[in-house]
Amino acid sequence: DLWKMRIEQYFLMTDYSLWEVILNGDSPGPTSLVEGVAQPVAPTTVKQKLARKNELKACETLLMALPDKHQLKFNSHKDTKSLMEAIEKCFGGNTETKKVQKTLLKQQFENFFGSNSESLDQIHDML
Repeated sequence: DLWKMRIEQYFLMTDYSLWEVILNGDSPGPTSLVEGVAQPVAPTTVKQKLARKNELKACETLLMALPDKHQLKFNSHKDTKSLMEAIEKCFGGNTETKKVQKTLLKQQFENFFGSNSESLDQIHDML
């Protein structure tokens, strides 16, 4: 959840429409039937090109947010929605991540609670 909040904040500051693409997925790419088999077709309208551009940009941004050692593991996902789900599955339910989040919350609480009784210099030294 912490990672998701951070990446959402990043998208809020840069381009929120990309965050909507990640959550909802963008419109599927155009296809045509050739001998009963659906074949992908290159986008032709401005709206289709913009949707594809947003999809690629969102995927690239999510991949850049990952540590280098995990890049290849997630590179096979073709759309942002499945990529985000895979990232959440890999990093979201990790017990180690939850421990880190709990520790950070405890430290924040202690820093906040200590601010009532300590001077600013003592708080600064503690940080």
